[in-house]
Amino acid sequence: MSSFVTYLGMAGYAIETVGVIIIIVGFLLSAAWFVGRLRHIDPLEAYRSLRRDLGRSIMLGLEFLVAGDIIRTIVIEQTLNSAATLAVIVLIRIVLSLTLEVEVEGRWPWQREKT
Repeated sequence: MSSFVTYLGMAGYAIETVGVIIIIVGFLLSAAWFVGRLRHIDPLEAYRSLRRDLGRSIMLGLEFLVAGDIIRTIVIEQTLNSAATLAVIVLIRIVLSLTLEVEVEGRWPWQREKT
């Protein structure tokens, strides 16, 4: 059973690593696309596209980071302190995800899409 818990802990770290990689690659791609767009469109529109692309990368990366945190907290550290720490981390990430969603999409997640 101990090796199973070890593998699950490693899976949690691997999922978190994927989240970090998504954010880094998203930043690099967003920056490259921004530079490419500057040649063809208005700089303000290119900037808005950069923020939108970067926000989407961060939101996706955050989802992986939260999943990894949940796995590691449930499997490895089953203490009240680690659960409280996870709750605070998830709360902060939820608020960050909501604000990024508003920034990227221009609406709250529960609102209908603008037509």
